[in-house]
Amino acid sequence: MTTTSERVSESQTRQVSKRVSQSVFDGSRLRVVLLVDVYDGAQQQFLEAYERLGKQVASVPGHVSDQLCQSIENPSQWLITSEWESAPPFLAWVNSEEHVRMVEPLHSCVRDTRSLRFHVVRETGGEAAGAQAAQRRLQSQPRIGDGVLRHALTFTVRPGSEPEVAKILADYASPEPRVDDTTRLCRTSLFMHGNRVVRAIEVRGDLLAALRHVARQPEVRAVEEAINPYLEQERDLNDQESARMFFTRAALPAVHHVTTDELQEGERHALCYPARPGQGMRLAELLAQQDEAAAEDPRSPVLRSTIFQRDDVVVRLVDVRGDLGAVPVTPELTALLDGEAVRMDLITDRRSPDA
Repeated sequence: MTTTSERVSESQTRQVSKRVSQSVFDGSRLRVVLLVDVYDGAQQQFLEAYERLGKQVASVPGHVSDQLCQSIENPSQWLITSEWESAPPFLAWVNSEEHVRMVEPLHSCVRDTRSLRFHVVRETGGEAAGAQAAQRRLQSQPRIGDGVLRHALTFTVRPGSEPEVAKILADYASPEPRVDDTTRLCRTSLFMHGNRVVRAIEVRGDLLAALRHVARQPEVRAVEEAINPYLEQERDLNDQESARMFFTRAALPAVHHVTTDELQEGERHALCYPARPGQGMRLAELLAQQDEAAAEDPRSPVLRSTIFQRDDVVVRLVDVRGDLGAVPVTPELTALLDGEAVRMDLITDRRSPDA
């Protein structure tokens, strides 16, 4: 039999779950875990490359410490953990061209990697550790998620080719949504403005598994091959290194998401905010603050908002009830913009039947 206190607790949980907020901007410490699978026989080469890399990373603003660990069971499995003052400086570095060049020596000895990022919520230890923890910024409370992982890719095509590219991207056959027993593709939204393309995906389960699943689908591969001649950044999908470099540079990570009503459907829009050089992260943070304030206002038309950012490219994906109206830009945002904020053209928006 359910007690009154249990019913109240369950009700409170449901009420909290209606409001979903995930953000890199809470100021708490960041722990990054990198799982590395090294080719057999390349362990010494990997160690030497890491030692050179470690000296460079130590000078990156916001970096606190690193540890390199090797499995006691499988010498090919390595673990790199690093601590950062907060998420923004890490993301600014890991998404930069400097990072792309810095990790290049590792490619020849690494078979696969998997990166996981965590805000530090609590720390335990002895008295000295406790005193240090008190000085560190910890995440104040657990965030409530909605079980959906969000990611985007962005790239540019040659000016003049936009109509042909839009037609190719609109006409593709949707891939199989089921990845495995725990992972499904939920939604893919594709937008263009000028020669910039943004493809946002939503996944339940394992994002990396979903991305790999999509890349292997014949219908997706055919579309990628069809747009190859129009890309400003050349790539060869049959060359693993060429494909990896392209998708590394195209990655547009989600840095903030807020949902006010997960049940109500809305009209989807993508807004592109070109940032002044070096101001992309700050611009994304201001947009996140605006969206958090809007989530508290019952009159706001915004149902869901996700902010994607890499370098000076900032894209805000919003679901609204009714018409979005003009793109809202405050004086603070204007000071960070390198041009006008614009609404992108929707090319295709596809949901899985049971998403």
